[in-house]
Amino acid sequence: MLKQFKDLTDREILALAIQSEEEDGRIYGEFAHALREAYPSTAQMFEEMREEEAGHRDRLFAMYRERFGDHIPLIRRENVKGFLQRRPIWLMRPLGVKVARKQAKIMEMEAVRFYQRAADRTSHAATRELLNKLADEEWKHTETAGELEKKHLTESAKAQEAESHKKLFLLQIVQPGLAGLMDGSVSTLAPLFAAAYATHRTWEAFLVGMAASVGAGISMAFAEGLSDDGSLTGRGSPVVRGIATGLMTTAGGLGHTMPFLIENFHVAMIVAVFIVALELAAISYVRHKYMDTPFLQAAFQVVVGGVLVFLTGILIGSS
Repeated sequence: MLKQFKDLTDREILALAIQSEEEDGRIYGEFAHALREAYPSTAQMFEEMREEEAGHRDRLFAMYRERFGDHIPLIRRENVKGFLQRRPIWLMRPLGVKVARKQAKIMEMEAVRFYQRAADRTSHAATRELLNKLADEEWKHTETAGELEKKHLTESAKAQEAESHKKLFLLQIVQPGLAGLMDGSVSTLAPLFAAAYATHRTWEAFLVGMAASVGAGISMAFAEGLSDDGSLTGRGSPVVRGIATGLMTTAGGLGHTMPFLIENFHVAMIVAVFIVALELAAISYVRHKYMDTPFLQAAFQVVVGGVLVFLTGILIGSS
């Protein structure tokens, strides 16, 4: 059972404060370690915040030893009602810089409330004074974080971190999504147009295109999600990458499948071919914008592949 905060003794309050400061310091240290490669300035900010938490812990240690000796009972925030439940840091991988900063603000606000309530609970003058001082210092942490951010996040550092953020976005979202879009747009051309030319019936072609698109989306989602967990490559959450790849694969196939809801075969074919051209142009543009591929080179690679698959479908369907 969880213990009520009002039932804590001075000894338990100090033990809880020590444990909390140790945990917060470790969290800031984890933030610094996780962000050091991509966001070095923000990592340094969290490293200095970790050092401040260590200073708070040492002052609490000194007070505890003075009053109660060296043995500290094991009591954590999760043993007391009223504290926010936190996900372990290792479950937040890959850790985003915005998530880390938001979590730090929540931690500071919770620490302020804790020290204010703890100061009200104790009647020991020196302990009350220490807890009030720590409450004030935690309250100033928001400003301190802002000052540290100004100190470390110079315009140059911000530009470097923005570039790192862009690279992470490319690795975690754009590349998987682009791979899915290309696969969905190109791989479904052959079965769709083969079915269309074999039957000359738009509904049958639509069903084949729908099955090919959804099937390819599911296959690509699992393939991307199971390729790696992102912990070593930095490519992000496998679930997010898998979803992005699967959705874009399905979308790529559905784009030229939907025109076959039109009953007139020739009209449906004209619209489908037009949409295929738009899809290939869109893929070329995305590769040019996000993958730094020259537009003509990207267009050549995508269009040649798409046209070959398209012709394959027509030849097989017409045979």
